[in-house]
Amino acid sequence: MRNVMIKAINLTKKFGNFVAVDHINFEVYDGEIFGFLGPNGAGKSTTIKMLTTVLKPTEGTAIVNGYDIIKEQAKVRQSIGVVPQEYTADEDLTGWENIMMMAGLYGIPRSVAEERAKELLEMVELTYAANRKVSTYSGGMRRRLEIAMSLVSRPKVLFLDEPTIGLDAQTRAAIWQYIRKLKEEYDMTIFVTTHYLEEADMYGDRIAIIDKGKILAIGSPKELKERIGGDVISLQTNNDEKALTVLSNLFADGILEVKKFQDGIRIKVKNGEEKAPTILEVLMKNGIKVTRMSITEPTMDEVYMEITGKSLRDEEASSQEMFAFRRTLRRARG
Repeated sequence: MRNVMIKAINLTKKFGNFVAVDHINFEVYDGEIFGFLGPNGAGKSTTIKMLTTVLKPTEGTAIVNGYDIIKEQAKVRQSIGVVPQEYTADEDLTGWENIMMMAGLYGIPRSVAEERAKELLEMVELTYAANRKVSTYSGGMRRRLEIAMSLVSRPKVLFLDEPTIGLDAQTRAAIWQYIRKLKEEYDMTIFVTTHYLEEADMYGDRIAIIDKGKILAIGSPKELKERIGGDVISLQTNNDEKALTVLSNLFADGILEVKKFQDGIRIKVKNGEEKAPTILEVLMKNGIKVTRMSITEPTMDEVYMEITGKSLRDEEASSQEMFAFRRTLRRARG
């Protein structure tokens, strides 16, 4: 039996008549990276804010490191680290001063704090910039500093809310290198939200897909991909409706499912390369022209499409979350 570090129980948050998080239930195990995958506005940040006691649930509760987020807020806060989506380090202070300030807020003795600050700055490769003001840091440097700040209290659970948002691909990979290091060296439990499909696929031990406040699926990337059951042939034609009717009558050995999505038709097959010529031939005989065709092994993009019926789109963000996203993006690029 694996130790459960986070357990959400009918966790719900409403803002007036709007349900941001809708009676969700899940468990996060000791020492795993648990990815919360969904578009902006899906309820990811609201969930983190409840789990870290920033927001009080409207209904339900959660247990974090054995403590109830409603009844034992102080104990929850003592056992967690948080890297929010927004940059929070004081730009007028140096990297060193920011870490020491955070240590002071936790009541850590100065001598202990200094040792931890040196260790953490070395871990995130910021020793060379320790005495520079944060206002001179790049977006990637700021994010690495904030990870270091969140670790000064030696938390049992680390919450990361979109830790790579607004960063270039190389810096995103570097941030994930530090996250993996925390898991491997400190056996830390990490709860991370993201809307980057490839990040969830590459780095998550298990993933929860959330959309419109509801959890639609939970599993390892491999388990989620196995739900598709084979290769995926994606088609766009000059008459998708007619093509759907034709293909729906084509079920035979190897063709598992045909569905219409927003951007075309997706066909699940046991062997995509073998079945593609047959599919093209049938469509052509029915006067249907194929304008685009691709064959892929299951990816998280296909998994998300399968589960939600749509692509993962940032434009679904609420105005408040999109504003935060754009502000973070500007500062990351500055």
